[in-house]
Parts: sequence; structure tokens; C-alpha cells
Amino acid sequence: MVHSRRLVPFLATAGAALALAPASSPASSSDVASTKAYILANYALVRTARSHLATSEAAPLGILAQVRRECPQAAADSPQDSESTQLSDEVIGAMVIAAARPYLPAIRGFIHTATRLHWSNSRLTRAVQAYAGKLKTLSTLAPPELCADVRAWAAGGFHTLPASTVRFDQRFMPAWVALGELPGQLAAYESPEQRSLVRRSSELEVELTDGEARAVESWGQIMNELMLNP
Repeated sequence: MVHSRRLVPFLATAGAALALAPASSPASSSDVASTKAYILANYALVRTARSHLATSEAAPLGILAQVRRECPQAAADSPQDSESTQLSDEVIGAMVIAAARPYLPAIRGFIHTATRLHWSNSRLTRAVQAYAGKLKTLSTLAPPELCADVRAWAAGGFHTLPASTVRFDQRFMPAWVALGELPGQLAAYESPEQRSLVRRSSELEVELTDGEARAVESWGQIMNELMLNP
């Protein structure tokens, strides 16, 4: 069975986040400036990603073609256990990296802006820096050698994962986030114009999340071709 919840990191809606934002003291000029810069950068990122959505959705088909060509049924007769789950995570990581390739410049541009922003609200600053850090990890990860890793697992009798799979998952899984992050604390510093942009960003984020949900089918095809159980 394909578990879509493993493939789609669900985001809280911006509206809910705004509703939970705490009251705060009047915004400083630096808070306002950082908020404006962040909202613009976030919008540019999700808008660019949305413009490449069709290409990104097709990217996993390249992985499927490679598996069919190089390592079909490489995991035949393998168990369903924690190691197969880690290889499933590697499949997901390969898909995410391939899907992001068309808009990597936009991700890097967002990171360049976001990592330089600070607010008097330290919790907000930490949230933005943490999100930017995860995107940086995702943007710098090399695609895993999926066929080689599955074959290595099989060659060892399905008893020991290759170190490359373990290393990849240790970096990918903690950094795996969906595009678009609008912390609720931003609401204290937003202008009416920026709130309109936040709403538009949220609409684009929903479209991107829907695209990720559709990728579950490609994930299932790759897993079936490998004969790998998650």
C-alpha cells in the first residue's frame, strides 16, 4: 500500500498560523523591513516552483526509467523491515532532489535572503533560520545512487544497508520540508499589502502540495519496479 502521508509533509495553513500569532509590542522598523523581505522572498520561491510544477512532477519518471533500465526487481524477495523503510526514504529523497532541480536557483536566492534576516522576536528568527537551513541541505544534497544501494543491500542478503544509504537518509529526512513557510509571528509586522501577498503565497503552496500528493503514484511505481516494500 502506498502511504501518501509519508510522501507529503503537510503544512499548516497560513490563515491558521496567523490566528495563533501572539500579541506583541509595536513593530520596529527593522522588524517591518525583515518581514517585507521575507514575505517577498517566500512568494518568489513558491511562484517559481509553481511555474515549474509540470516539469517537477515528471522528474520522478526519469528515476523510474533508470530503475527499469539498470536494476529492475533488484530487491526481489527482500523483507519489509526498518532497512526497507530506509531505502524507501532514499527513493523519496531521490524524487525530491530531482523535482527541485528546475528551481534550484530560486531556492538559493531565498536562502541568500532569509539567512540574513533578523527580528526582535528571537523565536521568529530561529524559525526562519531553521527553515532556510533545511532548504540549504536539500539544495546541496547529491542524488543518491539508488540502484547501487539496493543491489548492495541484496548482495548482503538484505541484512545490512550500505553506508551510503544511511548517510543520505541522515541528512535528507531531518531536512525534508515542503516549499513555503510563513511563521505565525510574522503577522505582527505585516502591512495590509503584505497580507494579500501571504494569501497568494498560501494558494500557491496548496498547489505545490497537491503536486507532491500526485507524486505518490510515481513513488509506488518505482517501489514496485524494485520489488521493494516500504
